[in-house]
Amino acid sequence: MRILMAASEGVPFSKTGGLADVVGALPQAIARLGHEVAVVLPRYRMTKLPEARTALASLTIPVGQKLHFPAVLEGPPLDGARTFFIEYPPYFDRDALYGTPEAGDHPDNPERFTLFSRAVLETAKALFPPDVIHCHDWQSAMVPVLLNTLYAGDPAFERVGTLFTIHNLGYQGLFPPDVLAHLGLGWDLFQTERLEFWGKVNFLKGALVYSNYINTVSKKYAQEIQTEEYGFGLQGLLLRRADVVTGILNGVDYAQWNPGNDRLLAAHFTPEKLEGKRACKKDLLAQFKLPAKNLDRPLVGIVSRFTAQKGADLIAQVADQLTQEDFCLVALGTGDAEYEQLFRRLAQEYPEKIAVRIAYDNTLAHKIEGGADMFLMPSRYEPCGLNQIYSLKYGKIPVVRATGGLDDTIEPYDPATGAGTGFKFHDYTGQALLDTLRAALHVYKNREGWTRLMRNAMAKDFSWDASAREYAGLYQKILGMGRAAGA
Repeated sequence: MRILMAASEGVPFSKTGGLADVVGALPQAIARLGHEVAVVLPRYRMTKLPEARTALASLTIPVGQKLHFPAVLEGPPLDGARTFFIEYPPYFDRDALYGTPEAGDHPDNPERFTLFSRAVLETAKALFPPDVIHCHDWQSAMVPVLLNTLYAGDPAFERVGTLFTIHNLGYQGLFPPDVLAHLGLGWDLFQTERLEFWGKVNFLKGALVYSNYINTVSKKYAQEIQTEEYGFGLQGLLLRRADVVTGILNGVDYAQWNPGNDRLLAAHFTPEKLEGKRACKKDLLAQFKLPAKNLDRPLVGIVSRFTAQKGADLIAQVADQLTQEDFCLVALGTGDAEYEQLFRRLAQEYPEKIAVRIAYDNTLAHKIEGGADMFLMPSRYEPCGLNQIYSLKYGKIPVVRATGGLDDTIEPYDPATGAGTGFKFHDYTGQALLDTLRAALHVYKNREGWTRLMRNAMAKDFSWDASAREYAGLYQKILGMGRAAGA
């Protein structure tokens, strides 16, 4: 099969979050199965392409009343997957991909990503005629919409099927209704059964209506998004299309995340030889300027966005009780000002046991995986989550809320048998978080039991190969389906 993927970011070219990790790894895994794969991305300021060649010098893309002329570059292949980049400096030559915390989202985001979506289709026609177009998140959601509207009579796409992957239903691409005119789309799309959503245009909803199949990044999350609690207002539509909604757990790239050869760690370790873990812990304490006397205390690590979605509000609820427990804490991330300030305050009040770095720092993220004893991720909802999977491989025991991919990937510890890989709680309360963390701290005191738990975790395999086979099976179902699946 010939699979064309469209996404707004992908490593090693651009990244703001987990979407980029998936787009950087899944195409290669599909290619290893023998399929032809290409990925189309915007070419941002951060995208370094020293050896790119011009594949198409100029496309003519109308967006509203204006014509735009992006170029298409072909970049280096990713282990068998071709890479194409839409180069259009007026839209993509910016420091921030989608917006900044200070100024908010770029006001022209609907135009930027509609142009990108049209450029994806023109690239497909000229350079890589696909069997299936696989789109990721709202920034590429206009591809299936365009296929069923402006491109509905184009014979090049008569039998091309579409798959749309939801990485986080909380981000939908919501814009005022007059954006349709700016995009050159008809008012007939502004209906409740199409793109209209509480008086706004909803890009992601358009993809849910017009794609042949819909999937998300864990089986549990695929079920959750069909409920009022997690559906963000789209649960009714997802329930109506439930026969084509599925979940495929994200894999991880163990070439980048493996304590046996991670070049960013102070020492390497394996399930058979765990001695290097202590050297990594000593290095991590030094990185955060915490006293070395913490070496024999449990060290909890957080690598996260500091937002309510990630459970920062639960930490705030029980912050005073947490600080009285016998453990030290390191936190890395950025997010809402109130939660950044919470971690700063805790670090100031308890400098001997709590430290925070308000930043995105890949090297430090690896060091936290390697050096911490536990990983705290009390998310309100979590489509998949990657950090808890990384943590398993590094023997850093997850303490998580049982939601989405966290529930799918973590098996609760059973003290009677020694089975399990982590600790989970269900109620979304600070007390449930506190009780579960206390249970983990209690088990930590039993060094033999804790070592067994570490080895259980490190033995888990969430590599991309199994997930890629599931995606290939889904593509097979989509072959030849053509347009207007949900219209």
